Amino acid sequence: MHSVKFPRIAVEALAWAILWVVVLAILGGGLESPFRFLRRLGPLLVGIVAVVIVNATVLLPRLYFANRRGWYVVAGTAVVVAVALILQYGFVPDRAFPIQFGRGARPRGLGTATLRYLLPLATAFMGSALIEVMRYASYRERQAVQARGEQLATELKFLKSQVNPHFLFNSLNNIYTLTLLQDEKASESLLRLAGMLRYMLYDSETERVALGREIEYIRNYIVLRRLKDSRAMDIQVDLDESRPLLPIAPLLLIPFVENAFKHSRVEDLADGYVRISLVTSAAGIVFRVENSVPVTPSPADQTGGIGLENVRKRLTLLYPDRHRLEVDHGDHHFIVTLQLELV
Repeated sequence: MHSVKFPRIAVEALAWAILWVVVLAILGGGLESPFRFLRRLGPLLVGIVAVVIVNATVLLPRLYFANRRGWYVVAGTAVVVAVALILQYGFVPDRAFPIQFGRGARPRGLGTATLRYLLPLATAFMGSALIEVMRYASYRERQAVQARGEQLATELKFLKSQVNPHFLFNSLNNIYTLTLLQDEKASESLLRLAGMLRYMLYDSETERVALGREIEYIRNYIVLRRLKDSRAMDIQVDLDESRPLLPIAPLLLIPFVENAFKHSRVEDLADGYVRISLVTSAAGIVFRVENSVPVTPSPADQTGGIGLENVRKRLTLLYPDRHRLEVDHGDHHFIVTLQLELV
């Protein structure tokens, strides 16, 4: 529950009392006899302070914020009326309402003076209630934003963890084979793999990275995938690196590339292919990945699609109303086109 700080409530109650001192002084000529006026006004000011404090520390937390708002209205009305009656008949029975300085017996019933007490008391009560309700709504909104932020952070971390890591182990096996053959590509491939691991473990923990780092990761991935087959596979890559400093969420584009290699059967030199292109502008990118679709689906094709679904969720969370994702799934091709506003 929203905590109530008594010093703040006391200051607020004092502010309402001062407000009514000014109002009644103007209406009742209190500026002509200020000391006498304040002495006569003292009980009313005590009543205003009491009403505000009881409302903020008792009624609002225990009734209104506890969703017992009908009881809150009844209890609030009772408090205001009770304080008005006490002021009218309990403190100074020989005086009328403070701005009426004449003496005289008070009426025995609920008279005009009692109704006049209700105006400042009710105003202070409802005004303090409005302030506290707005403060409470702001508090709940901050709580919701914080909870949403924590939820987004957790979900994004989970989604990024779903980036398929199995190719790393395949790359290690391929590099090991190169070392046995004493191939000069072994050391270069190992450096590429180390760079990819560093990007996945450290750079991806940040909210945004430079587009150039994401492109470098994609290029390293493609180079390592080529190690799987020494033949000239049909892989075409055209990545625009003219704006490497554009900010982008890390590991956002690689799932499209992973899916393309996973489902294209690019090792089929006759029919398999992968096409990857990236075009940048001052405000964003257009990323397009196309791959062949084998006539006979493989087991990987039957279990695929998780990476693409993860990217959809990440795009919705990170770039709401700032992206457009189109998927064209034909009989012999699969095309994904992502238009993304980055700045």
